[in-house]
Amino acid sequence: MDKLIIQGGGPLSGEIRISGAKNAALPILAAALLAENPVVIGNLPHLHDITTTMSLLGQMGVQLSVDEKMRVEVDTSTITSFKAPYELVKTMRASIIVLGPLLARFGSAEVSLPGGCAIGSRPVDIHLKGLEAMGAKIRVENGYIHASCERLKGTRLMLDMVTVTGTENLMMAATLAEGVTTIENAACEPEVSDLAHFLNKLGAKISGIGTDTLVVEGVDALTEKDLVYNIMPDRIEAGTYLVAAAVTGGKIKIKDVDPSTLDMVLSKLRDAGAEITTGEDWIELNMHGKRAKAVSFKTAPYPAFPTDMQAQFLVLNALAEGTSVVTETIFENRFMHVHELQRLGADIKLEGNTAICVGKKTLHGATVMATDLRASASLVIAGLVSKGETIIERIYHIDRGYECIEEKLALLGGKIRRVPS
Repeated sequence: MDKLIIQGGGPLSGEIRISGAKNAALPILAAALLAENPVVIGNLPHLHDITTTMSLLGQMGVQLSVDEKMRVEVDTSTITSFKAPYELVKTMRASIIVLGPLLARFGSAEVSLPGGCAIGSRPVDIHLKGLEAMGAKIRVENGYIHASCERLKGTRLMLDMVTVTGTENLMMAATLAEGVTTIENAACEPEVSDLAHFLNKLGAKISGIGTDTLVVEGVDALTEKDLVYNIMPDRIEAGTYLVAAAVTGGKIKIKDVDPSTLDMVLSKLRDAGAEITTGEDWIELNMHGKRAKAVSFKTAPYPAFPTDMQAQFLVLNALAEGTSVVTETIFENRFMHVHELQRLGADIKLEGNTAICVGKKTLHGATVMATDLRASASLVIAGLVSKGETIIERIYHIDRGYECIEEKLALLGGKIRRVPS
């Protein structure tokens, strides 16, 4: 198992390219199960979760091939199994998103329950309740969801809570349902919209994209030929590098990014004292060597402040001028990185789902342990500005969501290297 060794140093500066969004790529790979003809998906990030999803499709008999541009062709004409086994689902909870497309197109699916998650529960009840309302027969037995149907029927679905994967699963299922499906209280995340645009390119009829009410007019089949679709840029990766530059007092330019998906993050960075300029596909941040100012916020579904950026901003606040209050409303256990930041000297107190942080001028290097994907990123940022050496263990978490993080940070001047434990 690898670890990262970081020497705290000066400001980050330079230019880097942002990779494709993992949280858009995973459902779009699953949605390829709905396609009658082969589809080509580009701008896929090279991440462990992507490899796991491709392995899952491969186990089902789906043909996958990579071209010279590192695009993946998905051909479902050879599919032989409709099962997502526990061995793969346990390593990546997002595997549940094959349930909707398998059921809609093939009338059968057997998907392992994802089980617990370190940062909090993510119940699949909303997925199952919605599919049952569309006419699916579902039973849960021996840790597996067994689902079957003749043909799903369109209906009105009011989701109990905003759920990204729930919205995606039900939207995919509805594309081949008979009649019209309305999904209310739908997630509005850009990754959900990217999936909807992909489905429409395949021949689906989805309207209301980007709003909390999606209307899906079912079609008999998704038959588009020669489709090539590029995944949207990863807004969370982009936000992570912007925060890293802000914490170090640096100046960076990130390319191949969509600034419109980062409105709230950019707003909070401006509040922290960053000068930010944007173009159609780039963002530049300049701190002019200044120390950041503390920013308070509350996480909530898009377009509010993203839970996936909470840990990174908590590091900014740990080194900022002033006191901040950060409230986490999405996941109940998403402050596990606080204890590791405290090992570096951060002054953070937890009160339920709220973190109260008093900014300090310096942190000090230590050995810390990554507890989840975004916590890993926050510890890397902290290591870049801590005096001395920081060692981050259990970094397999970070490889699930950041492509070549040590190489990109090294391009910006960060003193970071990966070594085997």
